[in-house]
Amino acid sequence: MRFSPTLRLTLCVAQCALAQSLFTQNVFAQSTNVPEGEVVVHVLNRVAFGPAPHDIERVTQMGVERYIDQQLHPEGIALPADLTARLAALDTQQLSEGDLIEEFRNAQKQAKADPDAGKGERRALLQKLGEQSAEARLERAIESPRQLQEVMVDFWFNHFNVFQGKGLDRVLVANYEREAIRPYVFGRFRDLLGATAHHPAMLFYLDNWQSSVAGYQPPRAKNGQAPGGLNENYARELMELHTLGVDGGYTQKDVTELARMLTGWTFDPRIATGNSVFRFDARRHDFGSKEWLGRHVEPRGEAEGDFALDVLAASPATAHHISYQLAQYFVSDVPPAALVERMQKRYLETGGDIRAVLTTLLHSKEFMDPANFGAKFKTPYQFVVSAARAGSVDVRNARPLLGAMAQLGMPLYGCQTPDGYKNTEDAWLNPDAMGRRITFATALAAGRLPLDRQRGLGAPASETGAPAPLPVDGLLDALGESISGKTLQVIAQSEVPLRAALVLGSPDFMRH
Repeated sequence: MRFSPTLRLTLCVAQCALAQSLFTQNVFAQSTNVPEGEVVVHVLNRVAFGPAPHDIERVTQMGVERYIDQQLHPEGIALPADLTARLAALDTQQLSEGDLIEEFRNAQKQAKADPDAGKGERRALLQKLGEQSAEARLERAIESPRQLQEVMVDFWFNHFNVFQGKGLDRVLVANYEREAIRPYVFGRFRDLLGATAHHPAMLFYLDNWQSSVAGYQPPRAKNGQAPGGLNENYARELMELHTLGVDGGYTQKDVTELARMLTGWTFDPRIATGNSVFRFDARRHDFGSKEWLGRHVEPRGEAEGDFALDVLAASPATAHHISYQLAQYFVSDVPPAALVERMQKRYLETGGDIRAVLTTLLHSKEFMDPANFGAKFKTPYQFVVSAARAGSVDVRNARPLLGAMAQLGMPLYGCQTPDGYKNTEDAWLNPDAMGRRITFATALAAGRLPLDRQRGLGAPASETGAPAPLPVDGLLDALGESISGKTLQVIAQSEVPLRAALVLGSPDFMRH
C-alpha cells in the first residue's frame, strides 16, 4: 500500500513523538550541568525566534550573557542594508495616521460614487496595505538581527491587541504597531501605555472615540440620530488586560468611573491630518467629579485620563500582571512565583522600566533552568517564523506564510478579542493543529511554497525561479541540539525526501 507524503510524514512524526517522550524523561533527570550547546539553543529559542544558520556558532563564540545583553540594546545592532532597503520600499508603511485615514475615506467615497470601480479601488488599497504590513512584520521577524526586539513586538502587540478586521483599523494596525508599540518595547511601561491609549487604532477598536457624557449630541447629528453616551469597553480592558489584571482589585463602579474620566479622548476621521490625529473633545467630556480606585478625582478634563494612566502604570497589581505575563511568555506556562515576585519588585524599583524587568528575567536561574528548556509549545506565529529562519527562507512573497498562520488559527493581526493570542500549550496543541503544522512543514521543506527563493543553505533555486527543497543537513546544522538524538534516529531511518519535513514537523521543533 502506498501512502501520501503527508501521511507518511505524520506516521514518522508519531514515531518522533514517542522517541522524544522517552528522551525527555531521561534528560531532565540528569544534572543541571547541561552542555553549552543546549543552553545556546534554549536562549536562541526564547530571546530570538529560534536559530538561523550560523547563529549557534556565533552565540557560542560571543557567550550567552553577552548575547542577551546585546539583544537588550538593539540600537547597537546594525540592520542589514538589504533588509533596510526592502522595508523602505514598502511605501504604505511610511504613511501617517492622518494619511491612512484620508486614503480610507477617499476609497469609501469612491465606492459610493461609483460602486463597480470604487469597490475595486478600495479592495486594492486594503490588499496593498495588508500585504505590505505583513511583509514588513515577517521580514523583520525572520531576518532582523535585533531578534529580541521582534519577539517583544509580538509580545506587546498581543498584550495591547487591536483587530485589523474592524473598520478603520483595516488601515491603521500597521501604523499602530510602528508608532505605538515598536518604539517602546524596551522603554517605560507608562510610555507604552500612553502611546497605545492615544492611538486612533485603539480608540476605534475599543470604541472610546465615540464615548461621551450622557446626552451629548454630535454637532452634525442628523434628525433622529441618537445622542452620544458612555462606552466602557476601553476602560474595562485598560484595567483588566492592559494593567491591573482580572484580579487587580477594581470593581464595576471603577470601570464606569474610569470610562467617565476618558470621555473626550477621541479623533475625528473627517478632519484627520498629520502624524497624530488624537484630540481631546471637551464637549464630549464628563466634567463631574469621580470616585475611582478609592481616589476622589476632581474635574480636570483631558488630564483625568493621563492621571489614570499614571496611577495604573505605577500600581503593584500592574507590576505583578506584567511580570507574570512576561515570565509566562519567556519561561513556562505556569511561571515560578519567586521569579514573578523578583520581576515585580524590579518593575516597582525602576518605575516600570521594561528593559530592567527583562534583564532580571533573562539572567535568572529560572530562565536558565534545564527543566524549562523546550517547555513552551510554539504558537503558530513562532512556528512559521522559526521554520523560515531555520531554512533561511528569503520571503519576498509573504502570502504563503500568512495563509499558513491563518490555517493554523493565528492570522496575523487577526485576533478579534482584546485579550490577544495566547502563548500557552493548551491554546495550540491539538490533533487538528498538529496535522496542519505537518502539512505546512511538508510544503516548506519540499519547496512548494512560492516565497521567491531560499538562500544560505546551499540549495540552488530551480530553473523556474521557484524555491528549491530545503537540504536536511543545512536544517540540522542550523538547529543544533534542539533536535534530540532519538528524533535524529527516526529521521535517519526515513525516506530521504521526507527528512527535511520531518525536522520541521518533529515534536522537537514544535517546542522551544
